[in-house]
Amino acid sequence: MANANLYALLEAAFARAGNHPAFVERSGATTSYRDLAGNIERYAGALVAAGVAPGDRVMVQAEKSLSSVYLYLATLKVGAVYNPLNTAYTAAELEYFVSDAEPRLFVAPSSVIGRVRATDAGKAIPVAETLEADGTGSIVDRAKAATPSKATVDRQKTDLAALLYTSGTTGRSKGAMITHENLSSNAITLTEYWGFDGKDVLLHALPIFHVHGLFVALHTALLNGATMLWHPKFDLDAVLADLPKATVMMGVPTFYTRLLGTPKFTRDSVPKMRLVISGSAPLLAETHVEFEQRTGLKILERYGMTEAGMITSNPYHGGERLAGTVGYALPGISVRVRSPEGAELPDGEPGVLEVKGPNIFSGYWRNPEKTREDFRSDGYFITGDVATMSPDGRVTIVGRAKDLIISGGFNVYPKEIETEINLLPGVEESAVIGCPHPDFGEGVVAVVTAKAGEQAPTEAAIVAALSGRLAKFKLPKRVFVVGTLPRNAMGKVQKAELRKQYDTVFKS
Repeated sequence: MANANLYALLEAAFARAGNHPAFVERSGATTSYRDLAGNIERYAGALVAAGVAPGDRVMVQAEKSLSSVYLYLATLKVGAVYNPLNTAYTAAELEYFVSDAEPRLFVAPSSVIGRVRATDAGKAIPVAETLEADGTGSIVDRAKAATPSKATVDRQKTDLAALLYTSGTTGRSKGAMITHENLSSNAITLTEYWGFDGKDVLLHALPIFHVHGLFVALHTALLNGATMLWHPKFDLDAVLADLPKATVMMGVPTFYTRLLGTPKFTRDSVPKMRLVISGSAPLLAETHVEFEQRTGLKILERYGMTEAGMITSNPYHGGERLAGTVGYALPGISVRVRSPEGAELPDGEPGVLEVKGPNIFSGYWRNPEKTREDFRSDGYFITGDVATMSPDGRVTIVGRAKDLIISGGFNVYPKEIETEINLLPGVEESAVIGCPHPDFGEGVVAVVTAKAGEQAPTEAAIVAALSGRLAKFKLPKRVFVVGTLPRNAMGKVQKAELRKQYDTVFKS
Protein backbone atom coordinates (compact mmCIF):
# COMPACT_ATOMS: atom_id res chain seq x y z
CA MET A 1 0.00 0.00 0.00
CA ALA A 2 1.33 3.45 -0.94
CA ASN A 3 2.43 5.78 1.84
CA ALA A 4 -0.50 8.15 2.52
CA ASN A 5 1.74 10.67 4.31
CA LEU A 6 1.08 14.06 2.73
CA TYR A 7 4.83 14.70 2.81
CA ALA A 8 5.42 11.71 0.51
CA LEU A 9 3.22 13.45 -2.06
CA LEU A 10 5.07 16.74 -1.63
CA GLU A 11 8.49 15.06 -1.60
CA ALA A 12 7.86 13.60 -5.03
CA ALA A 13 6.94 17.08 -6.30
CA PHE A 14 10.16 18.51 -4.83
CA ALA A 15 12.22 15.89 -6.66
CA ARG A 16 10.53 16.78 -9.95
CA ALA A 17 11.11 20.50 -9.39
CA GLY A 18 14.82 20.11 -8.60
CA ASN A 19 16.65 23.45 -8.74
CA HIS A 20 13.52 25.47 -9.55
CA PRO A 21 13.01 28.25 -6.93
CA ALA A 22 10.60 27.33 -4.17
CA PHE A 23 10.91 30.53 -2.11
CA VAL A 24 12.19 33.98 -2.97
CA GLU A 25 12.53 36.21 0.09
CA ARG A 26 12.32 40.00 0.20
CA SER A 27 16.12 40.12 0.48
CA GLY A 28 16.35 38.29 -2.83
CA ALA A 29 17.60 35.08 -1.18
CA THR A 30 16.28 32.05 -3.08
CA THR A 31 15.67 28.53 -1.80
CA SER A 32 15.39 25.83 -4.48
CA TYR A 33 13.20 22.76 -4.15
CA ARG A 34 16.33 20.62 -3.79
CA ASP A 35 17.53 22.86 -0.93
CA LEU A 36 14.05 22.79 0.60
CA ALA A 37 14.06 18.98 0.73
CA GLY A 38 17.53 18.99 2.32
CA ASN A 39 16.50 21.49 4.99
CA ILE A 40 13.44 19.45 5.84
CA GLU A 41 15.57 16.30 6.26
CA ARG A 42 17.77 18.14 8.75
CA TYR A 43 14.77 19.43 10.71
CA ALA A 44 13.35 15.91 10.67
CA GLY A 45 16.66 14.70 12.11
CA ALA A 46 16.35 17.29 14.89
CA LEU A 47 12.82 16.13 15.69
CA VAL A 48 13.88 12.48 15.87
CA ALA A 49 16.80 13.45 18.14
CA ALA A 50 14.29 15.26 20.41
CA GLY A 51 12.35 12.01 20.78
CA VAL A 52 9.41 13.04 18.56
CA ALA A 53 7.64 9.86 17.44
CA PRO A 54 4.75 9.25 15.02
CA GLY A 55 1.53 10.62 16.52
CA ASP A 56 3.30 13.01 18.90
CA ARG A 57 2.14 16.63 18.85
CA VAL A 58 4.59 19.36 17.86
CA MET A 59 3.12 22.63 19.14
CA VAL A 60 4.41 25.80 17.49
CA GLN A 61 3.70 29.42 18.30
CA ALA A 62 6.13 31.35 16.13
CA GLU A 63 6.21 34.22 13.69
CA LYS A 64 6.22 33.44 9.98
CA SER A 65 9.61 32.40 8.64
CA LEU A 66 11.06 29.75 6.36
CA SER A 67 12.34 28.02 9.49
CA SER A 68 8.73 27.51 10.60
CA VAL A 69 7.88 26.09 7.15
CA TYR A 70 10.76 23.58 7.43
CA LEU A 71 9.55 22.64 10.89
CA TYR A 72 5.99 22.06 9.67
CA LEU A 73 7.02 19.86 6.75
CA ALA A 74 9.55 17.96 8.87
CA THR A 75 6.78 17.22 11.39
CA LEU A 76 4.77 15.60 8.60
CA LYS A 77 7.84 13.69 7.38
CA VAL A 78 8.44 12.02 10.76
CA GLY A 79 4.73 11.15 11.11
CA ALA A 80 4.05 13.55 13.99
CA VAL A 81 1.10 15.95 14.33
CA TYR A 82 1.66 19.65 13.65
CA ASN A 83 -0.14 21.99 16.07
CA PRO A 84 0.23 25.66 15.05
CA LEU A 85 -1.05 28.38 17.35
CA ASN A 86 -2.06 31.97 16.66
CA THR A 87 0.82 34.24 17.63
CA ALA A 88 -1.61 36.51 19.50
CA TYR A 89 -2.49 33.91 22.15
CA THR A 90 -1.56 34.86 25.71
CA ALA A 91 0.30 32.72 28.26
CA ALA A 92 -3.01 31.90 29.97
CA GLU A 93 -4.48 30.67 26.69
CA LEU A 94 -1.32 28.72 25.91
CA GLU A 95 -1.60 26.91 29.23
CA TYR A 96 -4.97 25.53 28.12
CA PHE A 97 -3.64 24.41 24.72
CA VAL A 98 -0.59 22.74 26.27
CA SER A 99 -2.70 20.88 28.83
CA ASP A 100 -5.18 19.79 26.15
CA ALA A 101 -2.80 18.75 23.36
CA GLU A 102 0.01 17.44 25.57
CA PRO A 103 2.76 18.14 23.03
CA ARG A 104 6.03 16.22 22.99
CA LEU A 105 7.75 19.37 21.67
CA PHE A 106 6.84 23.02 22.16
CA VAL A 107 8.49 25.62 19.89
CA ALA A 108 8.15 29.36 20.46
CA PRO A 109 10.21 32.54 21.00
CA SER A 110 12.35 32.42 24.14
CA SER A 111 10.13 35.00 25.88
CA VAL A 112 7.08 32.77 25.36
CA ILE A 113 8.91 29.61 26.43
CA GLY A 114 9.72 31.22 29.76
CA ARG A 115 6.12 32.22 30.45
CA VAL A 116 4.73 28.82 29.47
CA ARG A 117 7.34 26.90 31.46
CA ALA A 118 6.19 28.84 34.55
CA THR A 119 2.72 27.24 34.32
CA ASP A 120 1.85 23.80 35.67
CA ALA A 121 1.03 22.52 32.18
CA GLY A 122 4.23 24.00 30.77
CA LYS A 123 6.39 22.23 33.32
CA ALA A 124 5.12 18.90 31.96
CA ILE A 125 6.28 19.54 28.37
CA PRO A 126 9.09 17.03 27.64
CA VAL A 127 11.05 19.26 25.23
CA ALA A 128 10.94 23.00 24.49
CA GLU A 129 12.94 24.78 21.77
CA THR A 130 13.11 28.40 20.67
CA LEU A 131 12.24 29.91 17.31
CA GLU A 132 12.53 33.69 17.13
CA ALA A 133 10.79 36.13 14.78
CA ASP A 134 13.91 36.40 12.59
CA GLY A 135 13.94 32.63 11.96
CA THR A 136 16.79 31.87 14.36
CA GLY A 137 16.61 29.78 17.51
CA SER A 138 17.67 26.58 19.23
CA ILE A 139 15.51 24.40 16.93
CA VAL A 140 17.33 25.92 13.94
CA ASP A 141 20.72 25.26 15.52
CA ARG A 142 19.72 21.68 16.31
CA ALA A 143 18.62 21.16 12.71
CA LYS A 144 21.95 22.43 11.38
CA ALA A 145 23.82 19.98 13.61
CA ALA A 146 21.43 17.04 13.14
CA THR A 147 21.98 13.93 11.07
CA PRO A 148 19.48 14.28 8.18
CA SER A 149 16.52 11.93 8.42
CA LYS A 150 15.94 10.60 4.89
CA ALA A 151 13.00 8.27 5.53
CA THR A 152 9.43 9.56 5.29
CA VAL A 153 7.38 7.69 7.89
CA ASP A 154 4.51 5.60 6.54
CA ARG A 155 1.11 6.98 7.46
CA GLN A 156 -2.43 5.77 6.80
CA LYS A 157 -4.83 8.24 5.23
CA THR A 158 -6.79 8.40 8.49
CA ASP A 159 -3.72 9.22 10.62
CA LEU A 160 -3.51 12.75 11.99
CA ALA A 161 -1.32 15.28 10.22
CA ALA A 162 -2.35 18.39 12.12
CA LEU A 163 -4.28 19.60 15.14
CA LEU A 164 -5.78 23.07 14.68
CA TYR A 165 -7.68 24.84 17.42
CA THR A 166 -10.82 26.71 16.47
CA SER A 167 -11.27 30.33 17.49
CA GLY A 168 -13.35 29.49 20.55
CA THR A 169 -15.79 32.42 20.32
CA THR A 170 -18.55 30.35 21.95
CA GLY A 171 -16.47 28.70 24.65
CA ARG A 172 -13.19 26.83 24.95
CA SER A 173 -11.30 26.34 21.70
CA LYS A 174 -11.65 22.86 20.25
CA GLY A 175 -8.87 20.96 18.52
CA ALA A 176 -9.87 19.93 14.99
CA MET A 177 -8.14 16.66 14.03
CA ILE A 178 -6.93 16.98 10.43
CA THR A 179 -5.82 13.80 8.64
CA HIS A 180 -3.34 13.23 5.84
CA GLU A 181 -6.24 12.44 3.50
CA ASN A 182 -8.02 15.67 4.46
CA LEU A 183 -4.98 17.70 3.43
CA SER A 184 -3.87 15.75 0.37
CA SER A 185 -7.36 15.46 -1.17
CA ASN A 186 -7.98 19.19 -0.75
CA ALA A 187 -4.56 20.14 -2.14
CA ILE A 188 -5.00 17.97 -5.24
CA THR A 189 -8.52 19.26 -5.85
CA LEU A 190 -7.52 22.91 -5.52
CA THR A 191 -4.47 22.65 -7.76
CA GLU A 192 -6.63 21.17 -10.51
CA TYR A 193 -9.63 23.46 -9.98
CA TRP A 194 -7.54 26.64 -9.88
CA GLY A 195 -5.17 25.56 -12.67
CA PHE A 196 -1.85 25.57 -10.79
CA ASP A 197 1.39 24.49 -12.45
CA GLY A 198 5.15 24.88 -12.03
CA LYS A 199 5.22 28.16 -13.95
CA ASP A 200 3.08 29.90 -11.32
CA VAL A 201 4.50 32.51 -8.97
CA LEU A 202 2.42 32.89 -5.78
CA LEU A 203 2.67 36.02 -3.65
CA HIS A 204 2.46 34.66 -0.09
CA ALA A 205 1.75 37.34 2.53
CA LEU A 206 -0.66 35.34 4.74
CA PRO A 207 0.10 34.08 8.27
CA ILE A 208 0.91 30.37 8.51
CA PHE A 209 -0.82 29.40 11.75
CA HIS A 210 -4.10 29.20 9.83
CA VAL A 211 -5.66 27.00 7.11
CA HIS A 212 -5.49 29.72 4.42
CA GLY A 213 -1.77 30.43 4.58
CA LEU A 214 -0.49 27.10 5.90
CA PHE A 215 -2.53 24.59 3.90
CA VAL A 216 -4.23 26.30 0.95
CA ALA A 217 -1.41 28.61 -0.19
CA LEU A 218 1.59 26.43 0.73
CA HIS A 219 0.22 23.11 -0.49
CA THR A 220 -1.05 24.34 -3.86
CA ALA A 221 2.32 25.91 -4.63
CA LEU A 222 4.51 23.10 -3.26
CA LEU A 223 2.52 20.33 -4.94
CA ASN A 224 3.16 21.92 -8.33
CA GLY A 225 6.74 23.08 -7.89
CA ALA A 226 5.61 26.72 -8.15
CA THR A 227 7.63 29.64 -6.79
CA MET A 228 6.51 31.63 -3.75
CA LEU A 229 7.39 35.28 -3.19
CA TRP A 230 7.74 35.09 0.59
CA HIS A 231 6.48 37.97 2.71
CA PRO A 232 6.60 37.71 6.53
CA LYS A 233 3.43 39.84 6.64
CA PHE A 234 1.34 42.11 4.44
CA ASP A 235 3.42 45.25 3.96
CA LEU A 236 1.76 47.47 1.32
CA ASP A 237 4.94 48.80 -0.30
CA ALA A 238 6.64 45.40 -0.31
CA VAL A 239 3.59 43.73 -1.83
CA LEU A 240 3.29 46.43 -4.50
CA ALA A 241 6.96 45.87 -5.40
CA ASP A 242 6.47 42.10 -5.87
CA LEU A 243 3.03 42.06 -7.49
CA PRO A 244 4.32 42.55 -11.07
CA LYS A 245 6.23 39.24 -10.76
CA ALA A 246 3.26 37.22 -9.45
CA THR A 247 0.74 35.10 -11.34
CA VAL A 248 -1.38 34.24 -8.28
CA MET A 249 -2.22 36.07 -5.08
CA MET A 250 -4.17 34.76 -2.10
CA GLY A 251 -5.38 37.20 0.50
CA VAL A 252 -7.99 38.29 2.99
CA PRO A 253 -10.35 41.18 2.11
CA THR A 254 -8.26 43.74 4.00
CA PHE A 255 -5.34 43.02 1.62
CA TYR A 256 -7.45 44.14 -1.31
CA THR A 257 -8.99 47.18 0.37
CA ARG A 258 -5.49 48.35 1.31
CA LEU A 259 -4.28 47.90 -2.26
CA LEU A 260 -7.28 49.80 -3.59
CA GLY A 261 -6.60 52.54 -1.05
CA THR A 262 -3.42 53.65 -2.85
CA PRO A 263 -3.30 55.21 -6.32
CA LYS A 264 -0.03 53.32 -6.90
CA PHE A 265 -2.10 50.15 -7.43
CA THR A 266 -3.13 50.04 -11.09
CA ARG A 267 -3.59 47.60 -13.95
CA ASP A 268 0.17 47.90 -14.52
CA SER A 269 0.74 46.42 -11.03
CA VAL A 270 -0.53 42.99 -12.13
CA PRO A 271 0.75 42.35 -15.68
CA LYS A 272 1.22 38.59 -15.14
CA MET A 273 -1.61 37.95 -12.69
CA ARG A 274 -4.02 35.17 -13.71
CA LEU A 275 -5.78 34.51 -10.40
CA VAL A 276 -6.63 36.61 -7.33
CA ILE A 277 -8.25 34.70 -4.47
CA SER A 278 -10.01 36.06 -1.39
CA GLY A 279 -11.12 34.17 1.68
CA SER A 280 -11.12 33.86 5.50
CA ALA A 281 -13.70 36.69 5.77
CA PRO A 282 -16.54 38.01 3.58
CA LEU A 283 -15.50 40.25 0.69
CA LEU A 284 -17.61 43.36 0.20
CA ALA A 285 -19.31 43.42 -3.20
CA GLU A 286 -18.01 46.97 -3.61
CA THR A 287 -14.41 45.75 -3.23
CA HIS A 288 -15.05 43.07 -5.85
CA VAL A 289 -16.38 45.65 -8.33
CA GLU A 290 -13.69 48.27 -7.66
CA PHE A 291 -10.90 45.70 -7.99
CA GLU A 292 -12.16 44.65 -11.41
CA GLN A 293 -12.50 48.27 -12.52
CA ARG A 294 -8.94 49.03 -11.40
CA THR A 295 -7.20 45.92 -12.74
CA GLY A 296 -9.50 44.09 -15.14
CA LEU A 297 -9.30 41.07 -12.83
CA LYS A 298 -12.25 39.47 -11.05
CA ILE A 299 -11.43 38.33 -7.53
CA LEU A 300 -12.29 34.67 -6.98
CA GLU A 301 -14.02 34.25 -3.63
CA ARG A 302 -14.08 30.83 -2.01
CA TYR A 303 -15.25 29.36 1.29
CA GLY A 304 -13.66 27.05 3.79
CA MET A 305 -13.12 26.48 7.48
CA THR A 306 -10.68 24.93 9.93
CA GLU A 307 -12.58 21.64 10.07
CA ALA A 308 -12.87 21.20 6.31
CA GLY A 309 -10.22 23.13 4.42
CA MET A 310 -11.76 24.51 1.24
CA ILE A 311 -15.40 23.60 0.56
CA THR A 312 -16.68 25.80 -2.26
CA SER A 313 -15.21 28.13 -4.87
CA ASN A 314 -16.39 30.51 -7.51
CA PRO A 315 -15.41 29.10 -10.92
CA TYR A 316 -11.93 29.55 -12.33
CA HIS A 317 -13.04 28.38 -15.78
CA GLY A 318 -16.46 28.19 -17.36
CA GLY A 319 -18.65 30.17 -15.04
CA GLU A 320 -19.33 33.57 -13.53
CA ARG A 321 -17.69 34.84 -10.35
CA LEU A 322 -20.56 36.54 -8.59
CA ALA A 323 -19.76 39.09 -5.89
CA GLY A 324 -21.22 38.12 -2.53
CA THR A 325 -21.33 34.40 -3.30
CA VAL A 326 -18.78 31.67 -2.58
CA GLY A 327 -19.55 29.59 -5.64
CA TYR A 328 -20.11 25.86 -5.91
CA ALA A 329 -19.03 22.76 -4.01
CA LEU A 330 -15.55 21.67 -5.09
CA PRO A 331 -15.26 18.35 -6.97
CA GLY A 332 -15.75 15.38 -4.66
CA ILE A 333 -17.47 17.48 -1.98
CA SER A 334 -21.21 17.54 -1.27
CA VAL A 335 -23.03 20.45 0.35
CA ARG A 336 -26.62 20.93 1.39
CA VAL A 337 -28.70 23.48 3.34
CA ARG A 338 -30.83 22.18 6.19
CA SER A 339 -32.90 23.45 9.09
CA PRO A 340 -31.21 23.36 12.52
CA GLU A 341 -33.03 20.06 13.07
CA GLY A 342 -31.75 18.64 9.80
CA ALA A 343 -34.93 18.94 7.70
CA GLU A 344 -34.80 19.73 3.98
CA LEU A 345 -35.53 23.33 2.96
CA PRO A 346 -36.83 24.87 -0.29
CA ASP A 347 -34.26 26.31 -2.71
CA GLY A 348 -33.15 29.77 -1.65
CA GLU A 349 -34.34 29.53 1.95
CA PRO A 350 -31.63 30.24 4.56
CA GLY A 351 -30.47 27.31 6.63
CA VAL A 352 -27.37 25.72 8.10
CA LEU A 353 -24.78 24.57 5.56
CA GLU A 354 -23.76 20.91 5.89
CA VAL A 355 -20.85 19.33 4.06
CA LYS A 356 -19.44 15.89 3.34
CA GLY A 357 -16.27 14.73 1.59
CA PRO A 358 -12.67 13.53 2.01
CA ASN A 359 -11.70 17.02 3.23
CA ILE A 360 -13.79 16.81 6.40
CA PHE A 361 -11.84 16.46 9.64
CA SER A 362 -12.10 13.31 11.73
CA GLY A 363 -13.50 15.01 14.83
CA TYR A 364 -12.59 17.16 17.80
CA TRP A 365 -9.56 16.21 19.86
CA ARG A 366 -10.57 14.34 23.02
CA ASN A 367 -14.13 15.63 22.66
CA PRO A 368 -16.34 12.81 21.33
CA GLU A 369 -19.52 14.47 22.58
CA LYS A 370 -18.95 17.63 20.52
CA THR A 371 -17.93 15.47 17.55
CA ARG A 372 -21.21 13.53 17.71
CA GLU A 373 -23.16 16.77 18.10
CA ASP A 374 -21.67 18.32 14.94
CA PHE A 375 -22.17 15.36 12.56
CA ARG A 376 -25.42 14.03 11.10
CA SER A 377 -26.02 10.29 11.13
CA ASP A 378 -25.27 10.12 7.37
CA GLY A 379 -21.83 11.69 7.82
CA TYR A 380 -22.54 15.33 6.95
CA PHE A 381 -20.68 17.90 9.08
CA ILE A 382 -22.82 20.77 10.41
CA THR A 383 -20.73 23.86 9.68
CA GLY A 384 -22.69 26.33 11.80
CA ASP A 385 -22.71 28.76 8.85
CA VAL A 386 -26.08 29.97 7.60
CA ALA A 387 -26.33 29.87 3.81
CA THR A 388 -28.69 29.94 0.87
CA MET A 389 -28.31 27.74 -2.21
CA SER A 390 -29.64 28.50 -5.68
CA PRO A 391 -31.22 25.71 -7.77
CA ASP A 392 -27.94 25.27 -9.68
CA GLY A 393 -25.98 24.79 -6.43
CA ARG A 394 -24.38 28.23 -6.00
CA VAL A 395 -23.83 28.98 -2.31
CA THR A 396 -24.15 32.33 -0.55
CA ILE A 397 -23.08 32.59 3.09
CA VAL A 398 -25.60 34.62 5.09
CA GLY A 399 -23.80 34.49 8.45
CA ARG A 400 -23.00 32.27 11.39
CA ALA A 401 -25.83 30.38 13.07
CA LYS A 402 -24.67 31.84 16.38
CA ASP A 403 -25.04 35.34 14.86
CA LEU A 404 -28.71 34.75 13.97
CA ILE A 405 -30.90 37.38 15.64
CA ILE A 406 -34.36 36.40 16.88
CA SER A 407 -36.33 39.61 17.35
CA GLY A 408 -39.97 39.43 18.37
CA GLY A 409 -40.03 35.79 17.29
CA PHE A 410 -38.74 36.56 13.79
CA ASN A 411 -35.42 35.29 12.41
CA VAL A 412 -33.15 38.13 11.28
CA TYR A 413 -30.02 37.36 9.25
CA PRO A 414 -27.38 40.08 9.77
CA LYS A 415 -25.82 39.73 6.31
CA GLU A 416 -29.03 40.89 4.62
CA ILE A 417 -29.08 44.11 6.64
CA GLU A 418 -25.31 44.64 6.30
CA THR A 419 -25.58 44.37 2.52
CA GLU A 420 -28.17 47.14 2.42
CA ILE A 421 -26.27 49.43 4.82
CA ASN A 422 -23.02 48.97 2.90
CA LEU A 423 -24.68 50.36 -0.22
CA LEU A 424 -25.43 53.70 1.47
CA PRO A 425 -23.27 56.74 0.58
CA GLY A 426 -20.44 57.34 3.04
CA VAL A 427 -20.56 53.86 4.56
CA GLU A 428 -17.39 51.78 4.39
CA GLU A 429 -18.61 48.69 6.26
CA SER A 430 -21.15 47.55 8.81
CA ALA A 431 -21.65 44.80 11.34
CA VAL A 432 -25.14 43.89 12.56
CA ILE A 433 -25.65 42.15 15.90
CA GLY A 434 -28.45 41.25 18.27
CA CYS A 435 -28.49 42.68 21.79
CA PRO A 436 -30.80 41.84 24.73
CA HIS A 437 -34.08 43.76 24.45
CA PRO A 438 -36.81 43.84 27.13
CA ASP A 439 -39.69 43.60 24.65
CA PHE A 440 -38.33 41.74 21.62
CA GLY A 441 -35.84 39.34 23.20
CA GLU A 442 -33.15 40.73 20.92
CA GLY A 443 -32.95 44.11 19.24
CA VAL A 444 -31.12 44.70 15.99
CA VAL A 445 -28.03 46.91 16.38
CA ALA A 446 -25.88 48.16 13.48
CA VAL A 447 -22.27 49.27 13.97
CA VAL A 448 -21.00 51.29 11.02
CA THR A 449 -17.67 52.71 9.80
CA ALA A 450 -17.33 55.67 7.43
CA LYS A 451 -15.38 55.75 4.19
CA ALA A 452 -12.04 57.55 4.39
CA GLY A 453 -12.55 61.28 4.07
CA GLU A 454 -16.33 60.98 4.17
CA GLN A 455 -19.00 61.22 6.81
CA ALA A 456 -21.28 58.26 7.48
CA PRO A 457 -25.04 58.93 7.46
CA THR A 458 -26.70 59.59 10.79
CA GLU A 459 -28.61 56.93 12.69
CA ALA A 460 -31.92 58.44 11.58
CA ALA A 461 -30.81 58.62 7.93
CA ILE A 462 -29.72 54.98 7.90
CA VAL A 463 -32.97 53.74 9.42
CA ALA A 464 -34.96 55.91 7.01
CA ALA A 465 -33.04 54.58 4.01
CA LEU A 466 -33.60 51.00 5.10
CA SER A 467 -37.28 51.39 5.94
CA GLY A 468 -38.31 51.14 2.31
CA ARG A 469 -36.10 48.13 1.64
CA LEU A 470 -36.44 45.88 4.68
CA ALA A 471 -39.31 44.53 6.76
CA LYS A 472 -39.91 46.54 9.92
CA PHE A 473 -38.71 43.76 12.23
CA LYS A 474 -35.32 43.80 10.47
CA LEU A 475 -34.71 47.52 10.93
CA PRO A 476 -31.92 48.45 13.37
CA LYS A 477 -33.26 49.79 16.61
CA ARG A 478 -29.90 51.48 17.21
CA VAL A 479 -27.04 52.51 14.90
CA PHE A 480 -23.54 53.42 16.07
CA VAL A 481 -20.76 54.95 13.95
CA VAL A 482 -17.25 53.89 15.00
CA GLY A 483 -13.70 54.33 13.72
CA THR A 484 -12.93 50.65 13.17
CA LEU A 485 -14.55 47.26 13.67
CA PRO A 486 -12.75 44.70 15.88
CA ARG A 487 -11.09 41.95 13.81
CA ASN A 488 -9.07 38.81 14.39
CA ALA A 489 -5.74 38.03 12.72
CA MET A 490 -7.47 36.81 9.55
CA GLY A 491 -9.57 39.95 9.16
CA LYS A 492 -12.88 38.53 10.39
CA VAL A 493 -15.07 40.98 12.28
CA GLN A 494 -15.36 39.82 15.90
CA LYS A 495 -19.08 40.10 16.54
CA ALA A 496 -18.71 38.54 19.97
CA GLU A 497 -16.67 41.59 20.97
CA LEU A 498 -19.32 43.93 19.60
CA ARG A 499 -22.05 42.08 21.48
CA LYS A 500 -20.10 42.54 24.72
CA GLN A 501 -19.61 46.23 24.00
CA TYR A 502 -23.26 46.96 23.24
CA ASP A 503 -24.83 44.38 25.55
CA THR A 504 -26.65 46.96 27.72
CA VAL A 505 -27.75 49.36 24.98
CA PHE A 506 -31.48 48.57 25.48
CA LYS A 507 -31.40 48.40 29.27
CA SER A 508 -32.98 51.32 31.07
